[in-house]
This record gives sequence, structure tokens and C-alpha cells, in this order.
Amino acid sequence: KTTLTAAITKYFGDFRAYDQIDGAPEEKARGITISTAHVEYESAARHYAHVDCPGHADYVKNMITGAAQMDGAI
Repeated sequence: KTTLTAAITKYFGDFRAYDQIDGAPEEKARGITISTAHVEYESAARHYAHVDCPGHADYVKNMITGAAQMDGAI
């Protein structure tokens, strides 16, 4: 998910490298993503908000709650 966010911003917005999206020291120390990254971009027809959420099992329940209004997810 983080790699996808980095690739999308490279071509459709202000580029943010992988380590800028997933770079908190505590995340690197624990080897898991804790915080989220949020980028927005648009095409001629749609506006997109891309949120890179933690994938660790301890955080999935909160992510599902926060994603209830989304039209799609990866």
C-alpha cells in the first residue's frame, strides 16, 4: 500500500518517497506501520483521497471503522 501511494504521487501529484510516507522512527523500530499517510489527487472525472493505513492486526479494527465511508480499498 505504501509503495502504491508513493508511485501514485510520483505521477499524479507532489511526489512523496516511500520513506516520507512510512518513516516514523517508532515504526521502523517496531517494523510495523502505526500512523497513516493521506494524499489527494484527481483526474478529469474524479477526486481521490488515498489513505495508507496500518496493516498490522492490532490496528485493522480501527482502520475498518475509519474506512466505512470509502468507495474502495486496497
